[in-house]
Amino acid sequence: MKLFPTFLLALTLHVSVQAQAPLRLAIAGMTHDHVNTILNNPKRVGCELVGFAEPNKELAMRLLKRANLPESLWFASLDELIEKAKPEAVCAFGSIFEHLAVVQTCAPKGIHVMVEKPLAVNMDHARKMETLANKHRIYLLTNYETTWYPSHYAAYDLLNDKKELGELRKVVIHDGHRGPKEIGCSPQFLAWLTDPVQNGGGAIMDFGCYGADLMTWLMRGQRPLSVTAVTQRLKPDVYPNVDDDATIVVTYPSAEAVIQASWNWPFDRKDIEIYGRTGYVFADKSLQMRVRTGERNSTEKMVAVAPLQSPMNDAFSYLAAVVRGTVKSEGDLSSLKVNMIANEILDAAVRSARTGKTVQLK
Repeated sequence: MKLFPTFLLALTLHVSVQAQAPLRLAIAGMTHDHVNTILNNPKRVGCELVGFAEPNKELAMRLLKRANLPESLWFASLDELIEKAKPEAVCAFGSIFEHLAVVQTCAPKGIHVMVEKPLAVNMDHARKMETLANKHRIYLLTNYETTWYPSHYAAYDLLNDKKELGELRKVVIHDGHRGPKEIGCSPQFLAWLTDPVQNGGGAIMDFGCYGADLMTWLMRGQRPLSVTAVTQRLKPDVYPNVDDDATIVVTYPSAEAVIQASWNWPFDRKDIEIYGRTGYVFADKSLQMRVRTGERNSTEKMVAVAPLQSPMNDAFSYLAAVVRGTVKSEGDLSSLKVNMIANEILDAAVRSARTGKTVQLK
């Protein structure tokens, strides 16, 4: 049995992104290791890569050389890149703290922005970014790896469109790995990822954001009632300045999310358990889901999931499609609407962990 996510049909229009002029795309910052997603595969459907802005020339030259890209793509600053390369959209691959500065530079010039997850280090930054995006009418999107998992759309379809799970009751989300140092993240990435100012926290921000984004999307943009979080430093000798393990409980009038974010899992994981009143679905990055519905004695089934199609299978092609108007982003996993609430959850989680108290969201 193949499941095609009907929610995806609501996102895509009939005009092909390939028929549009390529989006002039630029990169701001190269210290985030996720920049390798574009370095390793610079040719994306609907995009033309026009430059990288990175003040650390040695880093930029090393990464461009490794990717067999010309040094002429390097610019010392975002202002210089914008002046000379004339991008239509910029993707931010610096620290989370630097996201605000990218939007402050790009928005007044009408340049669209996509940042790596999460949207911002705190709600003060997030609100400033939202104000700029709305004032200057640009798209401000947030990229998560989990946005491109086909099973998430199929699970959403079962829950919200087909209503096969009953009313949502509980979602348990697991994200993380053994730790950024343990898995070999680069020195430039570790420098800010383990800085409480530049990253806003440790595992609570790095991996808690996935759950906050997915839960807000599953709840169709509903704001939660409260957020409670507990963080730990299980490896203070490795990560002395930030948490390396976090559990976030998010409550709604009729549902609850438990977000487990950690740099202490024995293996890499990004998976979700969705429990409705009459059924459940377990999903991860694979092209199948575990589903159980019906009576108490029903059996669990493995359900095959169809791969996502371009442009919904790639962050950069998706950005191009949104800017060109062939995909609508309102209310989806990358949208500003969803990510403002996701950021509110993260901000409350950090405060809850710091004070030891539940944060009520009024």
